[in-house]
Amino acid sequence: MLHRFFPVSIIAIFILIFISFINIETTEKRYNVHAGHTSLLQEKNSPTIEKEITVSAVGDVLIHSPIYEDARVEDGFDFNPMLKHVKTHLDSSTVTIANQETMIGGEEMGLSSYPSFNSPFEVGDALKENGVDIVTLANNHTLDRGEQAITNAIEHWQSIDILYEGAYQSQEDQENIRVLETEEDITIASLAFTYGTNGIPVPQGKEYLVNLIDQKKMKEKIIEAKKIADVIVLSLHFGDENERYPNQSQKDLAKFAADLGVDVIIGHHPHVLQPIDWVEGEDGHRTLVAYSLGNFLSNQQKYNQRVGGIFGFSITKQMKDEEEKIEIHSPTFVPTYVDFENDYTNYRVIPMFQLTNDQLTNAQEKYEETKQHVNQYINEVEFLEK
Repeated sequence: MLHRFFPVSIIAIFILIFISFINIETTEKRYNVHAGHTSLLQEKNSPTIEKEITVSAVGDVLIHSPIYEDARVEDGFDFNPMLKHVKTHLDSSTVTIANQETMIGGEEMGLSSYPSFNSPFEVGDALKENGVDIVTLANNHTLDRGEQAITNAIEHWQSIDILYEGAYQSQEDQENIRVLETEEDITIASLAFTYGTNGIPVPQGKEYLVNLIDQKKMKEKIIEAKKIADVIVLSLHFGDENERYPNQSQKDLAKFAADLGVDVIIGHHPHVLQPIDWVEGEDGHRTLVAYSLGNFLSNQQKYNQRVGGIFGFSITKQMKDEEEKIEIHSPTFVPTYVDFENDYTNYRVIPMFQLTNDQLTNAQEKYEETKQHVNQYINEVEFLEK
């Protein structure tokens, strides 16, 4: 019996091994299919990460002599009291941009007013103290006091850690596109150009001193900026002074920038407010345009020259797997008014919704008219009152 049992046993063992092998292979196949299915579900259910920041911008900081004399204190200048009513609006945004129209070359080289400006360093200190992160320097007054004023100003902006854009120390400095990196991992490239410099020629070989509007150069910069930043904010010093509506040249340049993919355009130079608009470029790209933010702080006397504002918008970045989506949305505005006494003292930038009739006759009526003017193109601007 042992002789007959042996081969049967061997055969039985082989059968058992074979069955076990099939079971193992089947189990592995089932596991692999299940694993693949799990991976597919995970891919479908991968979360969308969304981050958001806010950006604010103000118009011309144009420091005439009555303003810096009003700011004079025993040991220098203090412009902070002039901004105390708007500090929370400037400081609450993730990023705040100001158009510093006068060079802050410092008192040592002699302060001066219109038509050839030079302002105290302390203007920059006050902007920093009140929340400004970026200043644009490309405007018709950039070359008023020559290269030394620009150099002095830039050195001070560097010393207080404010990004400057539109005027530079060297060609290398000019070629370095400013990109501000936020804690939310949203990056903003800032570009700035001006129509001209009041007839003052740019020194030969020192074209880096100021960015002039040149569509070929602008296109090169915009294309480069798109490669290194999520959002492009373009500041343009353009338009006609004291005109409350953009001219055709402004509209054409805005369309040119929109076609290239610029996200936001901040305009200045007219010294009065112009409406906010969306401009559609190629491939349906929409660019948010504030054609002119007017004067933020100046001694210009006419009513419309004393009205400016704090323009705001939100940037949302959505990330899912390897894809990113950037959206510019929710434009906001805080109309402001430069108030001062009859003897040219006590200068204050005040939100218009806070004005009394003692400060401005028919203050509420004029506030409502300003809102209508700014909002007339798109009717979606939210006016902040806080």
